[in-house]
Amino acid sequence: LVSTAFVLVLLLATIEMGPMGVEARTESSKAVEGKICEVPSTLFKGLCFSSNNCKHTCRKEQFTRGHCSVLTRACVCTKKC
Repeated sequence: LVSTAFVLVLLLATIEMGPMGVEARTESSKAVEGKICEVPSTLFKGLCFSSNNCKHTCRKEQFTRGHCSVLTRACVCTKKC
C-alpha cells in the first residue's frame, strides 16, 4: 500500500514538472518585469491533468498561457495584468 502511494505521488509530480518546467521559469522571470494575473478557466471542464489542453483552452479565452493547479486540479489561465 505504501509503495503504491509512493508511485502515485511520483507520477503526479512527473506530470506537473513535465512540459511546464520551461514555461514556469519563463513566467517567473516575467513576474519581475510585470505582474502575472491568474484566473480559473471558465471553458475548461473536469479535472485538469494536461497543462497542454489547459493552455489551448486559455488561449481561446484570450489569455497567453494556462496550467493545471497542483492542489485543486483546475485549469488556471495567466496573462500580464
